[in-house]
Amino acid sequence: MIETPARNLNLDAQPITLQTWLDRVAARESHVAIIGLGYVGLPLALLFSDARFRVTGLDIDPHKVDSLNANRSYIHRIEPEHILHARSTGFSATTDFAALSACDAILICVPTPLGPNHQPDMSFVENTIAALAPHTRPGQLIVLESTTWPGTTEELVIPILERLGPAGTKVARNPTPVEPAAPLAEPYTLDPIPSLLVAFSPEREDPGNLITPRHAVPKVIGGVDARATQAAAALYATIFDQTVQMSSPAAAEMTKLLENIYRSVNIALVNELKQLCLAMNIDIWEVIDAAATKPFGFQPFYPGPGIGGHCIPVDPFYLTWRAKQFQQRTRFIELAGEINEAMPAFVAQTVENALTTLQNKKILILGVAYKRDIDDLRESPSLTIIDLLQRAGAEVAYNDPFFPEVGHGRHYSLKMQSTPLNLVPTFDCVVLVTDHSTYEIANLVQASNLFVDTRNATRGLTAPNIIRC
Repeated sequence: MIETPARNLNLDAQPITLQTWLDRVAARESHVAIIGLGYVGLPLALLFSDARFRVTGLDIDPHKVDSLNANRSYIHRIEPEHILHARSTGFSATTDFAALSACDAILICVPTPLGPNHQPDMSFVENTIAALAPHTRPGQLIVLESTTWPGTTEELVIPILERLGPAGTKVARNPTPVEPAAPLAEPYTLDPIPSLLVAFSPEREDPGNLITPRHAVPKVIGGVDARATQAAAALYATIFDQTVQMSSPAAAEMTKLLENIYRSVNIALVNELKQLCLAMNIDIWEVIDAAATKPFGFQPFYPGPGIGGHCIPVDPFYLTWRAKQFQQRTRFIELAGEINEAMPAFVAQTVENALTTLQNKKILILGVAYKRDIDDLRESPSLTIIDLLQRAGAEVAYNDPFFPEVGHGRHYSLKMQSTPLNLVPTFDCVVLVTDHSTYEIANLVQASNLFVDTRNATRGLTAPNIIRC
């Protein structure tokens, strides 16, 4: 973790009241900072800009900062005109943490990946808190949005803020317990030593979702202090239709994990059933669709080649790691993780069975994004499938309309360019991993020597070269 020298706090500063804080939010006078301008932070910054707040975006990647300050976007579906509009309302991007001292609210949206042994990698959070701490000031609201284990805000974030912040920095805590949703009889005055307001509010981004607007997704908030909860709720209520105030940061942290563990477990269930149904010559998608006609007690989840993205492959392991510290074992969660992580190998084995051998076979992967119609590679099962096929001796190429080329990331180094679809007939096998809407499936099947479908994209088609996986 980066250790940043603390500066002295101005103990003569006038304590701010909660009512003053709320009034500034209502008047759109608050200055909001977003740290981490990726798939979560940049859309959040644009929402606050649209709500007429002055917004400063901070990222350690100078390419992102330069792009935004030049009115350029690097995320699909965020157009340059969106950036231009935000810039016209005062949005700017920087790599300088000193700019945070002028901000009233600092919202942190940095990665929380897994280490090599499925343990949480908190380096991004720790380094971010250490870098911002010396630039904090009385009355600021600091909110962590990054998905993490229950207890992070109180056990990791606060100690760094108080240790590396200006001398005398304290995080506001309730003098007496107060229910977060209960109205205050009168505005609180912050602690005698000017204090920070700290909360946790998990991001709920759904990349590629064109049905549910971001502002319609309720915002869960858990403050260390009731004043922090109310301050954060007031701020987020300006851009979200509903806020859900919780009793603590840990409860809010657990809520985010439950949401994604719920999905992980149910996806694992249908992934396991898919393999059984294939052996029994039953169409799992037909079965799921039929079960979904029941108006109660069932929600459809669908199988695939594996799970990807920044949440489902990662978040459950944050809780299994945390549970071990309480001498608890999360067997259900661990089993789901094992099943989902095994799906890329199932796909690779299916391809090998169909070709007899992978040695020197030419294989084209369709889609490397982890999800349809997005430009996001994080934890994509395609990357694992490519690696497994290459290790078995295959010559592997890919096509993806969202990735003209793929370089290297935390767990891969492909250095490949997208292959034109007119070369499909030159491959021994085509494997559909991500079913982008631009793919004309019937034409691709007809042009392929062998077409392995992991997404049920060939439903309704009958051809001898189709292998459903």
